[in-house]
Amino acid sequence: MPSNGPTLLALPPFRGLTRRLILLAASIFILLFILGLVLPRLAALLFDLFSLRPDHVRLVWEFLTWPFITDSLLSLLFALFSFWFFGSALEQERGTRWFGELFFAASVGGALLATLISRTLGQYVHVISATGKYSNGLWPITIALLVAYARLHAEESLNFNFIFRARAKYIAAIFLVVYLLIDIFTFHRFDALNTVCDCLIAWLFLQLAPRRSMRYAASERWFGLRNSYYRSKRRRAAKKFQVYMRKQGKDVSIDASGRYIGLDDEDPTDKRHMN
Repeated sequence: MPSNGPTLLALPPFRGLTRRLILLAASIFILLFILGLVLPRLAALLFDLFSLRPDHVRLVWEFLTWPFITDSLLSLLFALFSFWFFGSALEQERGTRWFGELFFAASVGGALLATLISRTLGQYVHVISATGKYSNGLWPITIALLVAYARLHAEESLNFNFIFRARAKYIAAIFLVVYLLIDIFTFHRFDALNTVCDCLIAWLFLQLAPRRSMRYAASERWFGLRNSYYRSKRRRAAKKFQVYMRKQGKDVSIDASGRYIGLDDEDPTDKRHMN
């Protein structure tokens, strides 16, 4: 669990979903690199197909695959290290299920929002037009995780990348601004839009999602509705039983939950008389 004091210069645990995602991204990069040496045209085609391109909306798998497609080893290494640092901390604090929902909500939801904005407003704002633009790599998602971490631990001081020490909120702001400036000046402006959308979805997820994950809340809601149905069914059966017993000349007591109490002089809270 993160503390309010400075974070020590120690590597975070390498396990759980964070490890699986890092190994997946590294494996795909190695596979595409080897394929590029043998069949460069096929590697370029796969790179194009699995990157996020707003003008290829028909390729729905792009919304899932784009974070794992990287064309630079140095960029991948720094992204994986940052992803490990913040992803592992979030997963350790909130759980694997919650972290998985955050990751896929930011990656898929952010990509959908960025594509929608690019295709609808791109004809009026040329810098975010859909034609010829793409986004890939773990950096947009990593920055979204950094924003989420800073939202939960804004005042926490930490030593990041063993280089500098600052509060989490300042580190998130610096990384976001620097990354957006690099994207803008290198003409990767759709990637900048995608990064902003990923961060926005991650922030909304923190505001709206339950602490124990959406899946847990949905299951609790489902079981609550099911139990409410059975309780109402039991109350209706108890009323029918009460009417039947009155016709037989006997008066029985039923509590508000539909439980049979028994004789009038018995304690209605005694669960030994529960039907």
